[in-house]
Formats: sequence, C-alpha cells, structure tokens
Amino acid sequence: MENKATGIILIAGNSTRYNKNKNKNFELINRKPIFRYSLDVFLDNQNISEIIIVCKKDEQEQVKKYLPKDSKIKITIGGQERKDSVYNALKIATNDIVVIHDGARPLIKDSYINNCLKELKHYDGCTIGVKSKDTVKIVDKNNLVTETTKRANTYIIQTPQCFKKDLLKELHEKNTSSDITDDCMLLENAGFDVKIIDGDYTNIKVTTKEDLGIIKAFLGL
Repeated sequence: MENKATGIILIAGNSTRYNKNKNKNFELINRKPIFRYSLDVFLDNQNISEIIIVCKKDEQEQVKKYLPKDSKIKITIGGQERKDSVYNALKIATNDIVVIHDGARPLIKDSYINNCLKELKHYDGCTIGVKSKDTVKIVDKNNLVTETTKRANTYIIQTPQCFKKDLLKELHEKNTSSDITDDCMLLENAGFDVKIIDGDYTNIKVTTKEDLGIIKAFLGL
C-alpha cells in the first residue's frame, strides 16, 4: 500500500446505554481496557502511520495511563456529538487517508483496515458491514411501519470506515445536521459512492453490559 493512513479511534461517547456510570471504553477485559484492543490492531497495521485517539477532556489522563510509548499516537478532545469528535481529529490528521473506528468495537481485524484501504482506490468511501439477519422495518414518529426493507439488500453498518481526508473534512464543514450517525451518511447525502465491505458478526460494538459477555465468549475468556 503506497499511501499511509491515519487511524482515528473514537472513545469520547457518553455511554448512556451502558448504564454503569462509566465510559465503556475503560471497561477491562482480561485486564485490558476495551479501546486498547482496537488500538493494538492499528499499531500493528503496516498501513497506519499515525493514530489519533479522541477522548473527553476530563478522561485524558486515564487514557494516557493505558497507552504504550509510541510516537504514532496523538490525543485530541472530543466534541458534543460524534461528528464533532471526528472533525476535531480530521483537523490534526497529517495523512491523506483516514480510517475511523469505534473504540468500543474491540474485535476489529487487521483485514478490515487493509480491505477498506484497498477499496478506497475505487470508491469515495468504504465501510465494514454485515448483511442483516432480521427483517428491518422503517417507522414514523408514532412507531407505525412505513416501509419494510428487502433483507437481501439490508446491511448492518460497522466500523472501520475509510475516507479521503480532504473530502470528508469538507463535507463535515458543509453539514450542520445533528442527524449524522456515521461519516458514510455525509458522502451518501452529497451523492458520493460508498462501498460496503463484508465484515463478520463478531465485530460487535459494546453498547450494553450484556455485550461484554459476548465479547468475552468470542475471545474465549
């Protein structure tokens, strides 16, 4: 891979659904915080030359406690919402390509990063995803069904997601909507092509306490 990329790991969320009055990214699994599993994969990837960890201002020291001494790692402060945190990282990223990942997905594989970077040569953005196992229905504000998606064409989107930094930064600056839940939406709304790359169902995000048990089972703990 000719172009080196910047990995952006997001751990500045509020963990509101985790219901343990703590940032889930600091939950220990086998004596290692959840976000460190993702960090280790990025550190070992030959195509990543820079890593930016986005965290809350008052959690900086806690993050540093778990970091190895590596000049590739930078820390920046998160914003009010996910998109603000991503934008803060984009402003200090030095590479032309960025790979964005949720720190709460500890079972990321090296191949996810490499496959995203490979496909980015042909598309405007790439994301890991898996086909939905369930039928997905769209509802209105009253929870009345308005549409049923075709299961064969419905994907559950994960991270990492990969983009050209300048394009993504420009789209962040143009968009002020609070409804952006992932960076692919910015490209989709602007008419750019986003490629979904098959991941697998182990790449879950820790959202509730029950997810910890699932992660431990996948790790054989």
